[in-house]
Amino acid sequence: MTNTGRDQEPETKAVTAGRDASGALSPALWASSTWDTTDVDGTNAGAKSVHASGFYSRYGNPTVQSFEHAIAELEGTEAALAFGSGMGAIASTIFALCSTGDHIVAQRNCYGGTLAFLDGPCKRMGIDVTYVDGRSANEFVAAVRPGKTMLVMAETPTNPHLDIVDLAALGAIKGPYTMVDSTLATPLGQRPCSYGVSLTMHSATKGIAGHNDATLGVIAGEKDLINTIWSYAVLHGATASPFDALNGVRGIRSLGARLRQQSETAQQLAEWLSTHPAIKRVNYPGLASHPQHELAKRQMRWFGSLMSIELCGTTDDARRLSQRLRLVRSAVTLGGPDTLISHSTSSTHISVDPAVKAATGISDTLMRVSVGLEAFADLRDDFAEALA
Repeated sequence: MTNTGRDQEPETKAVTAGRDASGALSPALWASSTWDTTDVDGTNAGAKSVHASGFYSRYGNPTVQSFEHAIAELEGTEAALAFGSGMGAIASTIFALCSTGDHIVAQRNCYGGTLAFLDGPCKRMGIDVTYVDGRSANEFVAAVRPGKTMLVMAETPTNPHLDIVDLAALGAIKGPYTMVDSTLATPLGQRPCSYGVSLTMHSATKGIAGHNDATLGVIAGEKDLINTIWSYAVLHGATASPFDALNGVRGIRSLGARLRQQSETAQQLAEWLSTHPAIKRVNYPGLASHPQHELAKRQMRWFGSLMSIELCGTTDDARRLSQRLRLVRSAVTLGGPDTLISHSTSSTHISVDPAVKAATGISDTLMRVSVGLEAFADLRDDFAEALA
């Protein structure tokens, strides 16, 4: 490629990232769990290595590292580390950085699994958690306890309300590490580390892999910090499968085209649903009515494939909608080729305390919609018939 002095666009990086010197257009699948080290000295060198491959797959696997290198290139960071799931990434990172007596600041409105981990294992291990409204940068800053707070955690856009966190304000926090769950945006939608955030995290099961056939998590950041987390991660054992990593790289190759179409269709569907009399509210950052639309425009390249809708009526209406839809399927994941709908309070946030759900607006009539690759007209007609 001719050197123009200009950095490649993210869509181009998604095609070129994570390749090795072999010339293969697709990374090789290294299914081996271990490698021959020839002698005692070789085994000793492998046992002392940091995040290297060619020793034991839990320490490092060439296929998994192809995925990690691709994510690091897309996020503009020095390194990345893959895990067996998004929750594996969150759990390993928290336990690598925090100990008994430490303090975490996290936003109140986020993925139910994250809340369950903070309220369960973290508190059981004596890690104190303070929850804030992520829409207010001042609340993050005010909640930090100097010398005690080890980690400030944010999610943007949030699941399922699509709230937006100010990345520049978060990255400006001094003292604790900062981590952003950027799953809904993907690396082509936004790059939190470019705003000074310490770590970007993804459930790569979702939009990054993008085909509902891989379970992956990943974090990206400075190499020294990633290596510190790796030292704990090999003990925690939430290791990414080389098979899933291979599918993750495949998903990255088409991420630009998929995210563009999904975002365009989601925008059209959100605008149409917002005018329907059976819909009380549509949460999507691409809508001018979204309270943080201008902030989303500043820090996101695309607004993504996810939205949530609040129905007029009761839980029975939510149940009937999911039963009457024909093209749109009921499932709890997101970011894949199929448009999916889920009832947040009875699925992704089922483990969240009812009082917390009420306080954060996870109502009985809130439905999450992940827009896939179908034509807008077909999705519109499906919703129109189901909502009639």
